[in-house]
Amino acid sequence: MNQNEADHIVMSVPAKPEYVGVIRLTVSGIANRAGFTYDEIEDMKIAVAEACTNVVTHAYEDSGSMSISYLLYEDRMEIIVADNGQSFDVSKVKEHLGPVDANRPVGDLKEGGLGLFLISTLMDKVEINDESGIVLVMTKFLHGDGVEQNVSGLGQTTQPEQ
Repeated sequence: MNQNEADHIVMSVPAKPEYVGVIRLTVSGIANRAGFTYDEIEDMKIAVAEACTNVVTHAYEDSGSMSISYLLYEDRMEIIVADNGQSFDVSKVKEHLGPVDANRPVGDLKEGGLGLFLISTLMDKVEINDESGIVLVMTKFLHGDGVEQNVSGLGQTTQPEQ
């Protein structure tokens, strides 16, 4: 699989609190299969639960659905939560993404902003598109921070001279 190809898994569930646990379990299973550590998986579960809870709480007056996409690359997993429940073209959504600024004071964040702050501290990269509904893209890199392991021999151990 090259860097631009991904396995793409899509779910659409009712925007109801009882389905947030199902989504958490799905994230856990997919991330475990991809090779993430226990702590990384726990961070992803909290982040996706917070994103989905925001949809359940704020997106609809009556009822609606949410779409969750999981994109698995060699070096990362992207989790996309969209509140319109419609299928969407991932590449088109990504063209209009902007960063979530975790450095802004918590008091400046709008409703649901504390959840976005939490998500941005748990994930390696968080982007948002709010043109038609909210689309949140959360990225977690394998091996922590996305730094390639053993670049140019760094990190290799040698035996000390005796």
